[in-house]
Amino acid sequence: MAGGELALIEAFERLLERGQASDPRVLRALGDDASVVRAGAYAVTSIDTVTEGVHFRSAQLTPAEIGHRAVAGAASDLAAMGAAPGEAHLALGLPTGYRGAPELMEGAENVARSCGLTIAGGDITRAAELFVSVAVTGWAEDPATLIGRDGARPGDLVGVTGELGGAAGGLALLDGRVEIDDAVARAALRARYAVPEPRLSAGRALAAAGARAMIDLSDGLATDAGHLARRSGVELELWLSALPLSPGLDEVAEQLGIAAAELAATGGDDYELCVCVPPSASAIAAAAARSCKLNLTWIGKVHRGAAGVRFADSAKPGLRGYEHSL
Repeated sequence: MAGGELALIEAFERLLERGQASDPRVLRALGDDASVVRAGAYAVTSIDTVTEGVHFRSAQLTPAEIGHRAVAGAASDLAAMGAAPGEAHLALGLPTGYRGAPELMEGAENVARSCGLTIAGGDITRAAELFVSVAVTGWAEDPATLIGRDGARPGDLVGVTGELGGAAGGLALLDGRVEIDDAVARAALRARYAVPEPRLSAGRALAAAGARAMIDLSDGLATDAGHLARRSGVELELWLSALPLSPGLDEVAEQLGIAAAELAATGGDDYELCVCVPPSASAIAAAAARSCKLNLTWIGKVHRGAAGVRFADSAKPGLRGYEHSL
């Protein structure tokens, strides 16, 4: 294991040195006991872990896709805060004999570079199952520019970026629960699950446009919007009929025996942003999303009332997204 570990570290150093060299904040990275980063005014930090059999299955995804998903999921937390991307540190747990680590790191580096993150260090260990733990740091010059989950106010509009349900549809395809003849739709749904795009630029743009509260949709709208509602102490009235659906989701949902909008509300891993905006800023927020090549769809409104989410046009009370069993 020791020789393999040293060889991997050397390979990772060669892979990551270009990104590290282009980040003026990173003074020391791989090769020392710790990385040294020149800080901004305020650090925004988050950590996320993905594990074989819980968050992905190696039989369904390439190692590069696993690395991409791990970094994208962590980076999405920065997007939800409206933070500027900074640095990432990765810890890899590798089963004995695993040969996909170089490709996994290449996938991680590619998505990190595309969204402005620099992988500045990490760790490797032997593990019973493959896992990737990603700690990310974003930066803000003024903490007032950062958006939490607790700022929604009665009267605000609730919006979501992009389209929903694509990742749930992609996972259903990978699990073999459904089949789609259209190769283009099939590839698009798979990509929504395998290689999600963190909405970092949109998060900053929406924060600057007057967003009051924001959360990324990792566990599904029904669950994540509930987190936002409880932190803000408000009721979110949402409409299934207003949800923007990923292309191909109707066919997937029909085969699963569920309404497409319900699948979009309860499926996870979309990594879009759910945002609460005062009506006076709605046009500015929509324009901010368009500047990032995304649509912002208004799906509900904030009310006084019991903290939580209510789907006004659903016959099924208490829709829920993904929750871990611990």
